[in-house]
Amino acid sequence: MNTGMLVFPGQGAQYAGMGNDLYETFDAARRIYDEAGEALGYDMRELSFSDPEGQIGLTRYTQPALLTHSIACLRVTEAQSGGELTPLAAAGHSLGEYSALVAAGALAFDDALRLVGERGRLMGEYGEGGMLALAMDAEEARQLADRHCCQVAGLNLPTQTVVGGTHADLEQLATDLAENYPRKRGTPLATEGAFHTYLMVTAAREFRDVLKRTEFRPPRCPVLSNYTARPHDPAPDAVRTRLFFQLINPVNWVGCMQWAVENGVRSFLELGGGIGRGETPAEKRPNLQGILRKYCRGAGHEAEISAVINADDAHALKPG
Repeated sequence: MNTGMLVFPGQGAQYAGMGNDLYETFDAARRIYDEAGEALGYDMRELSFSDPEGQIGLTRYTQPALLTHSIACLRVTEAQSGGELTPLAAAGHSLGEYSALVAAGALAFDDALRLVGERGRLMGEYGEGGMLALAMDAEEARQLADRHCCQVAGLNLPTQTVVGGTHADLEQLATDLAENYPRKRGTPLATEGAFHTYLMVTAAREFRDVLKRTEFRPPRCPVLSNYTARPHDPAPDAVRTRLFFQLINPVNWVGCMQWAVENGVRSFLELGGGIGRGETPAEKRPNLQGILRKYCRGAGHEAEISAVINADDAHALKPG
């Protein structure tokens, strides 16, 4: 089954109850959740399905939980479609880049779980400050951030840029925003720190050692790097280097979408996570779909954009 580009969400798309419907319905999902528990040494089913201790929002647990859900959605999609997917490329937003590497065969699922478990632990442990999504283009946001020792942390759309910094610096930035950019909105993000900025340097330094111990293989399809917005060099050390730099540099999602458009991607399939006020998987909506639609519309690019994030989506798939 050729799906164009596979895309995977990052932190913020997790919720209690995530994956429960898939586990109850599909053998492929049960295998993934059971494997996750064995690799991590705790019950991924309990954490994801009921979250009795309120931990799924903690970065050290969020990241492996969301990776597990994304790969469960992938394996169920393959089972329902009648075979392994053959994408033109794969990409993921922040944490989602690791899901994309698993999907492309560059990273074993159990290794990925341990890797993002450590990534999440370090980001939470050393995290400080916060993040703010601005309704601004990258250059305007960069100028605003520079005035307050903040840093651009994410390029989500040509008109939406995320910045990060210490809480004190972000407060000054927010005041500047309100006084001098009254028509521009700023939305605080629920994170444990200013991810993808200089404040992650200590976490990145320790994470580098974890990356060195992790085995990477050449991917079966191009996997886009958030750091370069270009396909990863298949050499393992090159992948490690780009994942290291990803922690302290902006997520260039705009660049990733631009690469897809320029290289003729005509369909996007989002796998995993879910956002929205509803509590059940069936009530959630895809996290990246809106961004993809806005970007493609703005670029005058026609593309089919779909998602598998729950059992209803999987049941609707047809072989072929």
